[in-house]
Amino acid sequence: MTIKLSNAGKRFNRDWIFRNATYTFLAGHTYAITGPNGSGKSTLLQAIAGSSGISEGKIEWQINGLALSGDTIYNYLTIAAPYVEVIEEMTATEFLLFHQQFKPLIETLSIREILTLIGLDKAANKQIRYYSSGMKQRIKLAQAIFSNVPLLLLDEPCTNMDQAGFNLYNKLISDYANNKTIIVSSNDLNEYSFCRDVISIMDYK
Repeated sequence: MTIKLSNAGKRFNRDWIFRNATYTFLAGHTYAITGPNGSGKSTLLQAIAGSSGISEGKIEWQINGLALSGDTIYNYLTIAAPYVEVIEEMTATEFLLFHQQFKPLIETLSIREILTLIGLDKAANKQIRYYSSGMKQRIKLAQAIFSNVPLLLLDEPCTNMDQAGFNLYNKLISDYANNKTIIVSSNDLNEYSFCRDVISIMDYK
């Protein structure tokens, strides 16, 4: 997927979060959005996802030259972020089965195999509310990375994860997301070291 920002800006009341953002995210490439905490990285990522409207300028989405509307863009992306919650009353298996009704998972792996890959096979039938914060983050990453969509958005993707979690995250990206357009919002190099291009949100203040 290709995403083109043209003089895009987002304002809350009188404060501009970002402004004059002109940039093209190319299909199949990897990008990081960096900047201090509270600088607007997540807001820009949500604008790219079409979940938060911009105050000026425009954002265009294309797949193979075909323009997409902001109302339909959610069909073509997944996101893992601290503010995106999972359904804690479900088990991991139930959650991925539910998610699959809206975003198809990659066909080469079963849900059982996915849970084994992320180290949750032994907790597959336990309600997510009993998971540790790190285990919940693994489920968030699984639904995002293993969905068969062209755009993967990641906001602080290794929140609450230990070193083993960081290693797993980077392996999953390498093995199962190398054909996607990936945009990572983070200040941690361990979360975006694979990204080809790095964008500072401070360039659009």
